[in-house]
Amino acid sequence: MEGRLLLKNCAVFRADGRVRHGMAVVVEEGIIRRVAPDAEVPVLPGDWEVACRGRLVAPGLVDCHSHMVNGQLLPPNGDFLLRQPRSRLERMRSVANLLTAEDVEVLTRFAAARALLDGVSLVVDHLSCPTDVAGGLEGQARAADSLGIRLVTSHSTHSLDGAEVAHAQADANADFVRRYRAHPRVRGALGFHASYTCEDSLLARIAGLRAELNAAVVFHLAENEDDLSTTYATHGVRVVPRLDALGLLGPHAIAGYPRAVERSESERLAASGTFIALTPRTTRSMDRAAESADGALSSLHLVGLGTGGHGTLQEELGGALVSMLSLARSGRMPDLDDSLAHLFVSGPAELCTRLYGKPSGGVEEGSIADLVVYDAIPAADPETGYSPYLLGQLVAARVAWTIVDGRVCVREGQLLGSDYVDLARDAAAALTRVWSRARLGS
Repeated sequence: MEGRLLLKNCAVFRADGRVRHGMAVVVEEGIIRRVAPDAEVPVLPGDWEVACRGRLVAPGLVDCHSHMVNGQLLPPNGDFLLRQPRSRLERMRSVANLLTAEDVEVLTRFAAARALLDGVSLVVDHLSCPTDVAGGLEGQARAADSLGIRLVTSHSTHSLDGAEVAHAQADANADFVRRYRAHPRVRGALGFHASYTCEDSLLARIAGLRAELNAAVVFHLAENEDDLSTTYATHGVRVVPRLDALGLLGPHAIAGYPRAVERSESERLAASGTFIALTPRTTRSMDRAAESADGALSSLHLVGLGTGGHGTLQEELGGALVSMLSLARSGRMPDLDDSLAHLFVSGPAELCTRLYGKPSGGVEEGSIADLVVYDAIPAADPETGYSPYLLGQLVAARVAWTIVDGRVCVREGQLLGSDYVDLARDAAAALTRVWSRARLGS
C-alpha cells in the first residue's frame, strides 16, 4: 500500500491494563512510525484514514502452535476424543497420508481467513503432509501470502514410516526453510512430531540442520503419558532431558502440548530459553487426567497460547483462566491478571520478535504494524488510564480491522481480497474429498 495508514481517534491498548484515549497511530512501510494525541496528527493527502471513533487498538494476536490443516481433517468430536492417544495418532496419520498439496493450500486459505477475522496476525503451524512435504509447505506459503497473514510453518516429521522416509521429509522441510529465509511474512521452521515417534538418527539430523540454518524447530513436548513412557522405555531417559541432550531445546525451540512435564523440567526449559506453547482448553479435552502441566509452566517467561488447530485463542485464554484460578487461590500465582496478559500478549510478542527480528507486541513507535481494531470503547480512570479487566474487554469484542505488516486484511469485519464464503465452500469440498478417500463414514 502506498502512503500512510492512519488510525484516528483510537484507544491504545497496554498489557499492564492502562489505555490511552484520543490517540492517532501512523503506519508506514509496515512499521508504526508515530503514536501521538489525535489532534497532533493531521490527515495528509494520500493517507488511508481509519476512523476508529474511540475504539480499542491492540497488537495482533499470535497463535503459538496450530494445526491449520490437520485440525480440520479430524475435528474433535466425541468418537475422536474418547480414543486412546495411540489410536488418535494412528487415525491422524492415516488421514494425513491422503492429503495432496492442493488440499493443503485450500484448507490453509480457509484457516488463515478464520484466523484473520479473529484478530490473529501470526500463526506458527505444524503441518503433516507426509506424501508431499515440499508441495504441502509451498501450498501453505502461497495461501498465507495471498491473504496477508504471517505464517511460520514446519513439517511434523516422525520415524514411524522408516528412517529413509523420515530423513527425506526433514530434508524437504529444510529446503523450504532455505527458500523462505527473507520473505517479509512467510518463514519456514524445522519440525518433528514428538520424542516418542522419532528415532535418535532423525532428531540428530534435525538438530544438525537447525545449527546449519539457524532455524526455529517446532515439536510436541511430552504431549501425553504414552510419549513419556515410550521415550523412557526406548531410551532410558525422560523427554525433556533427551531433547536437551540432542540439542533440540533452546531459544530456537517452540514446544507445544507440554502435558507430562515435572517442575524440575520446567525449570530446565526456562534455563534453556525454550518457548512453550500452552493449549489449556485443548489439553483438558484430550487428557484423561484433570490436571495438566499448565500450572507448572504458566509462570515461565517464554510462554504463550496456541489453538492446536481447534477453536480460538480467546477460548484458550478462557481455559487458561480456569486452570490458573486454582493456582492463584492457593497462593502459587501472585498476579493472575499479569500472568494472563503475558500468556495472551507479552509472551507471544517476544516469540514474534525472535522469529522476525523486529520489535512487536505493542502499539508503539518502531514496532511492526500488526494491529487489531476492536469494536470496544474501554472506560478508564482519567488520572491513571487504568481500565479494569482490559484484557477481558479485548477478547470479548468483535474484531473490526486486522492489519498485518501494515496491510489491511480485514476491514469492518470483512475479509479483503477474498470472499470468506467461497473459501469455506472450497475447504468443505477439499475435506469431502479427503474424507471420501479415508472412508470416515464407514
